[in-house]
Amino acid sequence: MRDPQLMAGNIQNHFSQTIKPIVERILKTGQLSRQEHLQLVTIFLSDYKISDDDRSQLNRIFDELQTERLQMID
Repeated sequence: MRDPQLMAGNIQNHFSQTIKPIVERILKTGQLSRQEHLQLVTIFLSDYKISDDDRSQLNRIFDELQTERLQMID
């Protein structure tokens, strides 16, 4: 049987590896696709724990999108 804490750590690490390149690209280009938005919302609303840093990065993206500093593209 697998250790639940180890599995949770692997999931958290996976989300961190997923979030970082998406966030970097979005902030660099000022644009985010609907698919990226869905991925980020899904991660944000998931029951899995994500790091405070990752949550902060997601909040930054959502704040900038809401204030129209980021452009949603198809």
